[in-house]
Amino acid sequence: MTQNRVYPAIILMLLLIIAGMAYKFIVVGSTERAEDGRVAVLLEPAERDLMLKEMRGFVEGLQEISESLSKEDMKGVAKAARAMGTSRAHDVPLGMMGKLPLEFKKLAFSTHGGFDAIAMDAETIALPKHTLSQLSEVLQNCVACHSSYQVKATTSN
Repeated sequence: MTQNRVYPAIILMLLLIIAGMAYKFIVVGSTERAEDGRVAVLLEPAERDLMLKEMRGFVEGLQEISESLSKEDMKGVAKAARAMGTSRAHDVPLGMMGKLPLEFKKLAFSTHGGFDAIAMDAETIALPKHTLSQLSEVLQNCVACHSSYQVKATTSN
């Protein structure tokens, strides 16, 4: 009779542990409150370097899109935007993804998806004014992210 009660208790405890780990991995990530009020995302130095490299790539890509738009080169716009699309999201290691809070991940995936939409519409619609509007939406994600988050390297002990 006692065994009949122990097994469900063990299963319940394991399910609670799994749920807690999933909540930490998917929703909360590895964060702390930064001195300036933003959320500091805590990453290993190499992970931080990877994220900052991707952000520098965004700035370079935005410059390429702007230059292509100024020349009404919609193929150039599509090429630059596609390089920043969702295919880049697969470059992030799973362990690092778990350290990112859910809202950060939502902004990141929305940004990558926005670049995919820019690339697709640049090829099909090919209207620079439409692309500028899309670019404005993507940049709103950038502003929201940089206003809400900072990336902090953890120190190894």
